[in-house]
Amino acid sequence: MNSSAAINGNPSMSVPFHLQKQISIINKREPEKRIFVNRTVRLEKIQLFGFDMDYTLAEYKSPIMEAETFKFCIDYLIRIGYPTEIAEFEYDPMFSIRGLWFDIKFGNLLKVDGFGNILRASHGRRFLTWKEVEDCYPNKFVQLSERQIYVLNTLFNLPDAYLITRLVDFFDKFEQTPDRTGVRYGDVTMSYNAIYQDIRAAMDHVHGGISVGQLKKKILTRIGDFVEKDERIGVLLAQLRVTGRKTFLLTNSDYEYTKGIMTFLLGPEWRSFFDMIIVDACKPLWFGEGTVFREVDTETGALKIGVPTNPLKKTGAVYSGGSCEAFRRLLNVRGKEVLYIGDHIFGDVLRSKKTKGWHTFLVVPELSRELAVWTGKRELFERLQQLESELAELYRNLDANTRDKPTEAVTGTVFKAIQEVTQSMEQQYGVFGSLFRSGTRTSFFASQVERYADLYAGSCFNLVHYPVFYFFRAPMALMPHESTVDHGAAIPDKGSRQNMDAAGGSACAAGVWSQQIMSTAPNDSIEEEEEDGSDSASASAAATTATPASGGSSSLSSPTAGGSGAAGVSSNLSASSSITTTAAAAAAAATNSASNDAGDGASSEEHNNNNTNNNNGVVRQEMRSRSGTAGQSDVIVPKQAFVEGRQMQ
Repeated sequence: MNSSAAINGNPSMSVPFHLQKQISIINKREPEKRIFVNRTVRLEKIQLFGFDMDYTLAEYKSPIMEAETFKFCIDYLIRIGYPTEIAEFEYDPMFSIRGLWFDIKFGNLLKVDGFGNILRASHGRRFLTWKEVEDCYPNKFVQLSERQIYVLNTLFNLPDAYLITRLVDFFDKFEQTPDRTGVRYGDVTMSYNAIYQDIRAAMDHVHGGISVGQLKKKILTRIGDFVEKDERIGVLLAQLRVTGRKTFLLTNSDYEYTKGIMTFLLGPEWRSFFDMIIVDACKPLWFGEGTVFREVDTETGALKIGVPTNPLKKTGAVYSGGSCEAFRRLLNVRGKEVLYIGDHIFGDVLRSKKTKGWHTFLVVPELSRELAVWTGKRELFERLQQLESELAELYRNLDANTRDKPTEAVTGTVFKAIQEVTQSMEQQYGVFGSLFRSGTRTSFFASQVERYADLYAGSCFNLVHYPVFYFFRAPMALMPHESTVDHGAAIPDKGSRQNMDAAGGSACAAGVWSQQIMSTAPNDSIEEEEEDGSDSASASAAATTATPASGGSSSLSSPTAGGSGAAGVSSNLSASSSITTTAAAAAAAATNSASNDAGDGASSEEHNNNNTNNNNGVVRQEMRSRSGTAGQSDVIVPKQAFVEGRQMQ
């Protein structure tokens, strides 16, 4: 049992025997086909699969879609009085990313972390120095406020973001107002807030229904130029329905536009793929008070009078508006039995998770680019980890009695190198860098994904690569004192053990009593999905039979719900990243909390800023695994890889 295998052909980095099988299984599924897991989801318990349409089932071609939107918005602005010179603007797909904040007071575009600490800031297309950032935002921190901050959450917002920067650049050629909230343009004052409001009006007009919005009219006349036709859409929906699952479509688009897009994707019988179709949903309002619930006449597109009482009386019935609560009552379904899939972190994912307890699947088309850089620029991540280690080493042996701090010459050199590597990493993604991070610090968007998306992937069609009984197993969440302290470290128990010894027999008796109680208590509470006795018992039995006979640690095995072997469980480690690469980046991420600026964080119910558990990041801190076999080499396994062994992708 002392066998070990080299990682990626590197004999110096060996893997204990009990991890070899799990690692080989992890590498079987290609990264672009993966679904990544934040929280446990058992597909066999999902009875209702819901889909958004735009950027989910209908994958728009980028940057063609964004460039066309950008052009229509400029035309609208010129019609309402903006200078004709702006017609020369061209859309730049490399500039904008989702999750940026636009400060409508000062006209700045901000990339922030999950607490509101500013990672990067630009005014127009010019990036601000840290001195300029502190002039506007003391402590390099900004509070998320509806009155001052607009969050660019969706893929539809990418043209917004770039148009904002171009207009700020254009008007900043004129004299700025003393309070720096706008410019004097001729005889009038143009505030950045007014520019923002005009852009929002332009976007609302462009994205209006086909009776109003020019963009949708153009798309319907040339659908193939704007929408990808992925053959997997029919396969996925058919797979779900043949196994008895119900499906529904929930979109903010109007019926005529939805009909045109879905007919292109699925043919004239597109409604037969869904048990219910809801158009004009007005998300996120649909998850709250909602709107009037009416049936749609599929022949004319007109609304029928009255409220539907039996919406599932026929497959493919189409409804307009309504609310989530009305939907739940009519279908008599629990939140835990619903998996909703969409691309909008706020309108689709946050609201359905936060207010209704639905399981959520976030579609992140940008993930293909993120994975390409993650796997292709390994040397940058390793260099960053090395520099972080050098910085930590400068302070490692210092204590409260130390009076001589490391010299500025030494620390300054390391800090400068870290900044240079971080800048190089950012440039690989685009002007504003990665969607999920800036160097070792995770972004606001990443924190929202971690908190509200149970699952996420580059495409919803990745579901076709998993059986309908699949067990998406979430990684074990570790606190810093757990993820950074070696299990082999000898740390005496100075508290409870001494107290028990001092108390004598009564404490010992109490300890025995506690163990007896704990041994008879059900342990299925650790699984979010195990809510009834029969399921808990079957899951417990599955966990027992799944333990490898090789004598490996049971913490590295996993129940195989609904299947055997590796068929029923998922993992969370990029298949194309080696353990050494992931460990290097994971160690770098461990410095995240230390590098965060001061501040209590920002919060807003409407903009859903998250102030808890955001420092874990996309790459988590490492944990050490020992084989427990004499003569076997230790291997540093990142937290994700450790859990991957249990999940068996």
